[in-house]
Amino acid sequence: MPKIVDHQAHSQHLAQRAAGYFSDHGYAGTSMRAVAQHLGLSKSALYHYFPSKEDLFLACTKQVMGAFDADFVDPAASEQENLHRLTEALRQDFAREMALIFDYLRGKTQNEIAQDEAMQVAMSAYRRVVISIVGEKRAEEVLARLLGELMLDYFSGT
Repeated sequence: MPKIVDHQAHSQHLAQRAAGYFSDHGYAGTSMRAVAQHLGLSKSALYHYFPSKEDLFLACTKQVMGAFDADFVDPAASEQENLHRLTEALRQDFAREMALIFDYLRGKTQNEIAQDEAMQVAMSAYRRVVISIVGEKRAEEVLARLLGELMLDYFSGT
C-alpha cells in the first residue's frame, strides 16, 4: 500500500527545520544541496517541495513569522511591559537574524525589496504585534524606534 503524505504539512515541517540552517549559514552560504543534506533528503526531493532557494526561504520566513506573535502581548500588562517583552524577544537572535536579512537583501533594489514576499511577510508580522500593543496610529513610529534601538544596542555592543 502506498504511503500517504500530507504534502503541505511535510513541506511546513521541512521549512521549519531549514530555517535554522539559513540562520546558521546565511542566505549566500546556503545551497539547496546543503539544506537537502541537512534535512536528510535528496536534492531532487527538496526541489519537489521547493522549486528554488527563494521558495524555500519564503516558506521558512512564513513558518518563523507565523509563530512570531504567539506570546508577546499580555492583555493584563501595560503597553510599556508588552513593548519590553517584545524588545527582549527580538534581542535574543537579533544580530544573527539581521545578518541573514541583510545577506538575503544584498543586491536587491528598493523596489525589489518592497515587492519581496518574504519581506512583506516579516514586516506584516512585526507590524501586527506592534499594532496589538500600541494601536495602528503609532505602530510605524514605535516599530522604527524599537528596531533602531536594537540596532544601536548591537552596534554599541550592549
